[in-house]
Amino acid sequence: MNALDLHGDPIDLTAALVDIHSESRDETAIADAVESALREQTTGFEIVRHGNRVLARTNRGLDSRVILAGHLDTVPIAANLPSRRTDDAAEGEVLHGCGTVDMKSGDAVFLHLAATLADPRHDLTLIFYDCEEIAAEYNGLGVIERELPQWLSGDVAILGEPTAGQIEAGCQGTLRVRLTATGTRAHSARAWMGDNAIHKLGEVLTTLAGYSPRRVDIDGCEYREGLSAVGIGGGVAGNVVPDAAHVDVNFRFAPDRSIETALDHVREVLAGPLASGAVTLELTDSAAGALPGLSHPAAAALVDAAQGRFRAKYGWTDVSRFSALGIPAVNLGPGDPSLAHRVDERVPVAQIREVTDLLRTYLS
Repeated sequence: MNALDLHGDPIDLTAALVDIHSESRDETAIADAVESALREQTTGFEIVRHGNRVLARTNRGLDSRVILAGHLDTVPIAANLPSRRTDDAAEGEVLHGCGTVDMKSGDAVFLHLAATLADPRHDLTLIFYDCEEIAAEYNGLGVIERELPQWLSGDVAILGEPTAGQIEAGCQGTLRVRLTATGTRAHSARAWMGDNAIHKLGEVLTTLAGYSPRRVDIDGCEYREGLSAVGIGGGVAGNVVPDAAHVDVNFRFAPDRSIETALDHVREVLAGPLASGAVTLELTDSAAGALPGLSHPAAAALVDAAQGRFRAKYGWTDVSRFSALGIPAVNLGPGDPSLAHRVDERVPVAQIREVTDLLRTYLS
């Protein structure tokens, strides 16, 4: 059993969590350690183990409930374990290792606060879950939503995703579509006898290149949309006019759009190439965004604790699941998100302390 000290330094706790290998679908050891530590080192929590998900909550009858949620899994290790510390003039004291940013430092903050908060002003729910870094069908938070929905009740949710210690509210939605063109295959020496499928996608690419993305302000957060070609395929051989080709397009949309209205917008933008019938559009993937909800009193109090430092979240995160349930949700954790999943993943230890202090102020 890997022992975790929840009462000690949250930086040491981060290192201890990082040193427990927990690649997606291999989270048993870390879930065991988290469950054991919560049972032995906290008081007043109802604790439930559900697969490799660990849930804990207080039931003091307080006026509001805050959910603290973090995933336990990491991407595959890339020769970046065990954890190590460095200290230099450029970055200061830094903790290195797989998961330091995404998101074991956030988990460490939540666990430390669960054990050390003497008199919280909110009832607390802690959710530590598995399989966030792989296909959505395996996501442990989704499993909880389906099988233990009563645990996803609260006034505000905080997801420990890396944000460099600044609140990132809500998240963008995302969808992908595939535009496919068909034609007639022919020898390229007799090109006039064929119908080139790749050429039919030219108008699609021209339209995307000239697209002007929208910016929208919601609760003081500016979301910037983007409509981009992210993949292209086609061709048979160097001497063949191709009879099939496709372009994959990703739309990152502000959370005031639903998936349906976002898809309608994509169809509207690409109405020209679609009108001819030579190009067809198929939705291949989608996930709704999450409104920031910062006007909710519990969320507004968090913004106050952060001294008004907040911004929009451009990527998609599991805050979307809470938003769909009507719970305002934000991302807040130590670490630069651009360093997540990298071989040189690392977190400044000062950010771990800053987020711990911020949340202690908010929760106390």
